[in-house]
Amino acid sequence: MSGSDARALSRSLLDLCRMRKLTVATAESCTGGLVAGALTDIPGSSDVIDRGFVTYSNDAKRAMLGVKATTLATFGAVSKETATAMAIGALERAGVDLAVSITGIAGPGGATPGKPVGLVHFAVAARDGRILHRECRFGAIGRTTVRQRSVVEALRMLMELARGPQAPAKPRRTAASRLRPRVARTPRGGAVKRRRPPAPR
Repeated sequence: MSGSDARALSRSLLDLCRMRKLTVATAESCTGGLVAGALTDIPGSSDVIDRGFVTYSNDAKRAMLGVKATTLATFGAVSKETATAMAIGALERAGVDLAVSITGIAGPGGATPGKPVGLVHFAVAARDGRILHRECRFGAIGRTTVRQRSVVEALRMLMELARGPQAPAKPRRTAASRLRPRVARTPRGGAVKRRRPPAPR
């Protein structure tokens, strides 16, 4: 994943949000504002991007995004629960249509049992109530690469929710409703009348 991937995704996301009149906020921990930076690097992004929260410490997550101390104590900063709370907090505090959050371990240190270097949790929350969570285990590929790949993943998730809810599939007509009574035909194509057996005398 290169910087060109992030730039292309940023441009596509901004175009889509502009077309659908959506506004966006970011809440970042391990990426330190790189998602907001990728988006605001595109000229004209101010009509879509409202603000970005960089909440590197647990205190910042609580004070700026309203993440509960019990959530952090129970599940840890790098967890589905914290990522979801961060996204919802950014959505509510910014008053936007979409908010994305990222919290992870970019390395080289910081790993704990069950939470290795390269583990990143993402969440995107939408004003209509949709919430998307994703866990990625990038591995020990280097701090810079983990952060770059996290930016691309966050942009992709924003694109998913920006497209809107998928319309439910239309129910298919059953095969029986399309069948018509068939008439037995001879090899020459003439219809055959089925005769009833004669009644016994």
